[in-house]
Amino acid sequence: MIFTAFIFGLLSSFHCIGMCGPIAVMLPLDHHNAKKKAIQLITYHLGRLTTYTFMGIVFGLFGRGLLVAGLQQNLSIIIGILMIVVILIPEKKLAGYNLSRPVFSFVGKIKSKLGKQFQNKSYSSIFTIGILNGMLPCGMVYVGLFGALAMQSVSWGAVYMLAFGLGTLPLMSAVVYLKEFISVSFRNKIQKIIPYVGVCIGILFILRGLGLGIPYISPSSVSLFVQEIPHCR
Repeated sequence: MIFTAFIFGLLSSFHCIGMCGPIAVMLPLDHHNAKKKAIQLITYHLGRLTTYTFMGIVFGLFGRGLLVAGLQQNLSIIIGILMIVVILIPEKKLAGYNLSRPVFSFVGKIKSKLGKQFQNKSYSSIFTIGILNGMLPCGMVYVGLFGALAMQSVSWGAVYMLAFGLGTLPLMSAVVYLKEFISVSFRNKIQKIIPYVGVCIGILFILRGLGLGIPYISPSSVSLFVQEIPHCR
């Protein structure tokens, strides 16, 4: 499942360059010093990965609570269905329901802080830009968080989101160096693949929850989730 997070992050980055690409392009990098520019870009990515990993911890912790409640199999099925629904429903249609209205003010504050950080070329500012960038609403990140929730473990939730974030690094780095070579038509072709991958990942979570006895894909309900049992002394 962790590998699917990386692949989904990799493909999702074609969507991300449309949303977060302008932020990466506008980063206050030193374009006259290649080494410093690379370090600054890594610093930015570390900020994003920090946010994604923290989110994974939070959702993994919540999922752990559901595991203790004995809802692990049902949760995996529900998460798979939600992944497919979020992928298939166009973002514009979702926005029409104003589902994110309660966090509009929060997002506004993030954008305001982002604007201030762009005026400073220090590493701390670039790291902060990465952290704030990771907090911006994104349908692809939401799908990743569903996966972290289904991990039902703090550590695995963090690893799942870290893998998702690592998957976004290649293209989000390329957009800084090769922005003129990534055509809109090429990006659109890749974006058409994203829904299929997202649906496949959702199906995997559903199969995982069904416990059909298929090794690695849908293990039996007994071995679906391995829990640590304290030894009797």
